[in-house]
Amino acid sequence: MKAILEQLETRREQARLGGGQRRIDAQHSKGKLTARERIEVLLDEDSFEEFDMFVAHRCVDFGMDKQKFPGDGVVTGWGTINGRMVYVFSQDFTVLGGSLSATHAQKICKIMDMAMKNGAPVIGLNDSGGARIQEGVDALGGYADVFQKNIEASGVIPQISVIMGPCAGGAVYSPAMTDFIFMVRDSSYMFVTGPDVVKTVTNEIVTAEDLGGAKTHTTKSSVADGAFDNDLEALQEVRRLVDMLPLNNRSKAPVRPFFDDQAREEPSLDTLVPDNPNTPYDMHELVRKLADEGDFFEIQADYAKNILTGFIRLEGQTVGVVANQPLVLAGCLDIASSRKAARFVRFCDAFEVPILTLVDVPGFLPGTSQEYGGVIKHGAKLLFAYGEATVPKVTVITRKAYGGAYDVMASKHLRGDFNYAWPTAEIAVMGAKGATEIIYRSELDDPEKIAKRTKDYEDRFANPFVAAERGFIDEVIMPRNTRKRVCRAFASLRNKQLSNPWKKHDNIPL
Repeated sequence: MKAILEQLETRREQARLGGGQRRIDAQHSKGKLTARERIEVLLDEDSFEEFDMFVAHRCVDFGMDKQKFPGDGVVTGWGTINGRMVYVFSQDFTVLGGSLSATHAQKICKIMDMAMKNGAPVIGLNDSGGARIQEGVDALGGYADVFQKNIEASGVIPQISVIMGPCAGGAVYSPAMTDFIFMVRDSSYMFVTGPDVVKTVTNEIVTAEDLGGAKTHTTKSSVADGAFDNDLEALQEVRRLVDMLPLNNRSKAPVRPFFDDQAREEPSLDTLVPDNPNTPYDMHELVRKLADEGDFFEIQADYAKNILTGFIRLEGQTVGVVANQPLVLAGCLDIASSRKAARFVRFCDAFEVPILTLVDVPGFLPGTSQEYGGVIKHGAKLLFAYGEATVPKVTVITRKAYGGAYDVMASKHLRGDFNYAWPTAEIAVMGAKGATEIIYRSELDDPEKIAKRTKDYEDRFANPFVAAERGFIDEVIMPRNTRKRVCRAFASLRNKQLSNPWKKHDNIPL
């Protein structure tokens, strides 16, 4: 018996070494943690339960029968984050470059099946050279199996991908179908075809970092939702995000203790909006002053900065925030911001996370580049996302809400539950000057008369009261009381029930 136990421990030690100490040292020399070290950082201490530690590939071609490693390049299992169950797979770059084989894929699919069955998130720590070339179509089939699981799990359990090394070719499409993607600066990259192929096909000379590094995907492509300086920071931030999310689409997000007064007044908000309607201000200030303890987990902070998306807590409960940012493009909606916000709204709706919308939007960004790029269809994505959402929706208009953009931003007409406005709100088809020049085109030669007409239009529409008279605004509130009013609104909506007509699925304008 003792010999058998010793054999088990010897095998375990061998499996824990992955590709061997030399390769582990090489991983550390690049400033990267090993697959198992990453799991230790991500999960609560001593909570990890591993599956398939001794699984090995079955390939015998190209001398692969002599290159077998227990675990086959991926560590899989489950554990807890702040006491709540999550499933995790962590690719081991020290084993054949973390390449994906048929058995490697089977291990990932196995925990994804278990996660769906047991209603817990899946976190993938990606660090792989791609499909294992020696296995050919078996490896490609493995990727397709993982893709299918990603699709089935979408909207059922949260899926989070952390890119902690290379992720190229077909490998990128699994993270692309997950809910959130985070990258590590200077050590991770994602692309469909690498720099060498790009140079051969298009004659473009580009580095791996410029082609698919963290900066590219957080500022230009919107593929990634955030980037961090090292493995430790990335994993700690993933813990923070998971702590805000529900475990699955049938459970609510966790309620955490909070140490903030629900009725806290913020007198500074009374002067947040400048007297000059064309002067910008930072919407981050409002978001943080509404949130419990000022905590805001922002999603895609470096992309489409004219709109903010992310999570806060109100009375300890998670709320998704979408807010126009007047500091960038005057807060206009455009292609990028519409796509960014629409995807976020749909995530919140899929997982029963209430949505708070803070509105200061002068309209959609004009121009040929926007029209040629399909701003009509992309703008419709956000409209569609808000209109189909059945979760509690509370909207606060702080200043401008013009034209179709007023409708799109969670208006009462899109089944907004509570629609508040500050006294500084302006709800109209367009700004006073533009409106006057159209209505009184025949009087454009008389500046005095036009000035008077503009003043009359401002008095009539540059306020929230016409919309309030129609019932499109539920209440005009004092800015300083916004946290209290919003908290009470969400509290009253905790038992909200609303469903859409039966359908197999909708056909959102993609």
